[in-house]
Amino acid sequence: MPFSFTLPTTSSFSFSSFFESSSHPSLPLAASTYRGVLRDTLKKHKRLSPSEQTPHLSSVLLALNNYLPYLLAIDNGLASQPVAGEEVDVVLKSTPTLEWRPTLSDNLVPGQETARVKIKSLEYEIYFILQTLGYTYTLLSRSSLHLLYSSATASPSAEQRTLAITTATKHLLAAASVHDYIPKRSDQISSSPPCVDISQSTASALRSLALAEATLLAVLKDDPYPAIVAQNRNQNDKDWMIMAPEIPKLRVHLFARLCLAASEHAANASSLLQSSSTRGKGKIDGDLLKYVEDLRRTGRGKACRFFGIDAEMVGKTGDAIAWLTAGMNELGIAVKEEGKKGLSFGRMKKGWEEKREDKRVEKGAQWGADAGRAEEGRVLEMLQKKWNKMNDTVSIPSSL
Repeated sequence: MPFSFTLPTTSSFSFSSFFESSSHPSLPLAASTYRGVLRDTLKKHKRLSPSEQTPHLSSVLLALNNYLPYLLAIDNGLASQPVAGEEVDVVLKSTPTLEWRPTLSDNLVPGQETARVKIKSLEYEIYFILQTLGYTYTLLSRSSLHLLYSSATASPSAEQRTLAITTATKHLLAAASVHDYIPKRSDQISSSPPCVDISQSTASALRSLALAEATLLAVLKDDPYPAIVAQNRNQNDKDWMIMAPEIPKLRVHLFARLCLAASEHAANASSLLQSSSTRGKGKIDGDLLKYVEDLRRTGRGKACRFFGIDAEMVGKTGDAIAWLTAGMNELGIAVKEEGKKGLSFGRMKKGWEEKREDKRVEKGAQWGADAGRAEEGRVLEMLQKKWNKMNDTVSIPSSL
């Protein structure tokens, strides 16, 4: 968490061959120069290893921010709109043809790279740039959160954890704003988009997805249980004692409502992505659809946990355990039967998948593809073990 987007790549293009400006003659050439830098940066990013891509994201963000003002200036000049209060005159000499390689479209031929799509509108070029900018902000959010899940070093301090979550939330809100801007520009073009990546419904879905992830981060910032679970399995952690978690009772219901709100955002994103796939411009990548569904389930599972914590605070341990069971059902996790010895095949498979996920975190490649579902499952199992033990020991018959 958040989703690991793949940045698209593009072909070379010269604005000077298709546009000219009498008011700013150097504008097409400058736009071509900055677009060339962005193209090279995206291609370089694609060739890097997952561990090398993270520090390179700042270069991608810089290249996008440098190119976007020139692209929008040309677009405003074509519509005779002023730029920063200055008149810009741009004339179209011939219809431009640009190529982009989409990354959200499901590949029809497994093992082959998705073919490039040709676009003949500057508006679609803006859409691709804005979507790429949104992906970059989301990837920056992922890089900020990696510290919380890595067991290569000691667990982060409370200050480091808060800073990481705050930074990640800021990036996700920026991504949501970028994706939200695309549908607002959709009235400027009447033709249907060349691929599902830049459709209006996809942009709206990505906005809802970013809001869902940011909402869960607002809960994570003050939720002590995931940090305790991560600290327990971190062999490099040097703290000899783990403090007991404390959540003010008034905030438990707030956290539960936030988790349910995040789940609703994810459900909305899922609906929009599925509608994008049925409009004849290709299908959304299955990994993204699965991630959105896992995020929806994770939000509901977390909400059940907080309702359980609220019940346990007032001494209703049985109700609390029932809420944990409901949370595990939401996550699709098999509840271990009381008195059953040994390990079932399902639990063995689950343990194997958790080890694989831990290795992905250390390598920095494709971690969090389940939207935190397994991590939340660990928290539920920890509380279930603790509360079952409490429930079995508090009521001892007086005759004994």
